[in-house]
Amino acid sequence: MTNSTKDIKNRNSTFIPIVIIAGLFFIFGFVTWINGALIPFMKTINELTDAQSYLVASASYISFVVMALPSSFIISKIGYRKGMSLGLFIMAIGALIFIPAAEARTYWIFLLGIFVQGAGMTLLQTASNPYITILGPIESAAKRIAIMGIANKIAGALGSTIFAALLLSGIAGIKDRLSTVSTEEKSELLNTMADSVVTPYLVMASALFILGILIRKAPLPHVEASNNEKTDNSHAHKKNIFQFPHLWLGVATLFVYVGAEVIAGDTIIAYGISLGIPMADSQFFTTYTLMAMVITYALGIVLIPKFISQALALRVSAILGIIFTVCIISTSGYISVLFVAALGIANALVWPAVWPLTLKGLGKFTKTASALLIMAIAGGAIIPPLYGQFVDNKKEALINQGIEASTALMEASTSSYWILFPCYILILHYAVSGHKLGLKKNN
Repeated sequence: MTNSTKDIKNRNSTFIPIVIIAGLFFIFGFVTWINGALIPFMKTINELTDAQSYLVASASYISFVVMALPSSFIISKIGYRKGMSLGLFIMAIGALIFIPAAEARTYWIFLLGIFVQGAGMTLLQTASNPYITILGPIESAAKRIAIMGIANKIAGALGSTIFAALLLSGIAGIKDRLSTVSTEEKSELLNTMADSVVTPYLVMASALFILGILIRKAPLPHVEASNNEKTDNSHAHKKNIFQFPHLWLGVATLFVYVGAEVIAGDTIIAYGISLGIPMADSQFFTTYTLMAMVITYALGIVLIPKFISQALALRVSAILGIIFTVCIISTSGYISVLFVAALGIANALVWPAVWPLTLKGLGKFTKTASALLIMAIAGGAIIPPLYGQFVDNKKEALINQGIEASTALMEASTSSYWILFPCYILILHYAVSGHKLGLKKNN
């Protein structure tokens, strides 16, 4: 059998699994990226500070720390297909929690629902990311993950647009009325606004339950890292994952990357509002970020690995992230918002590149390493609230200096994007030398 015939057979055997996993990436992309609309919505109905409102992102991403290793254990016991099905069922339960949360208009119940959905997504991520990485050659893993990214971000753009229209329509007028009405009228307005989440989340729960049933019949072949890549001879003596420093630096890199990605997607609507841009325009800003990512993913599919390596793609991404961060802080108004959206270009290929660079050479340690990388998604729980806290602190300091509240919020929101600098610097370090730390070249 010729090499070209083998390649065709390999592509045919992986096509259906790739489509199925892309469908799962679409699902948790839809659920994850509606946070951009939920943050200003929750801030209004629960009367929160900026820092408190970004706990929406924290509740979702902290579940990856809590559930990553248990998810790895569950999947090892029940397999990929049942694990993915269980993850969808758990996500549906999380969606249903939004109904009593809306009735009570209680923030911690909303956060509980988001956390439970995150737990379900952790099961999906723990199964699907290593699965798609080792489904084919490690050198082209970034290309396969980029395909997953397109599905994820198209779903995110769709979810963000739909939920922004459902939840944020008329929010500016409601916020203006809240300052003039009585306490009873204010409570009634906020309760009515909170009830607007019931129907969307009921539909979401129903869809997730149905998909959870369907995935049980999906034709997903069993794959193992040992079938595709064995620990090379120079590392055969290593007994545990603590002997692979490039893995731990990869986990740290993914941690700061997810934080940067969430900031780019989840703060941009609130940022536009803080700059005085009308809600009718601001509600679409998350879509700008996600579409920038989709375009860059498409470039990655074409360019990797034929024209550029995964490491080079990561270096370019980090450099663009630093440049765009400088531009955000140095500009104002709509131009500054566009540079936040442009972070989607810088972020798109980081996840696809970090996974194969980190898993390379790990062999039998791949499953444990994958769980650690999933735990690194917790960066989305830590870094965005820090951004919100910096905004609150800077705004308060400026108000104390006699600056008008709206101007103080505008300046604080812009300057606080400095938090992205250390994130992209660490990504650049990993791209240049960190991914090779502790690994020896094969002769």
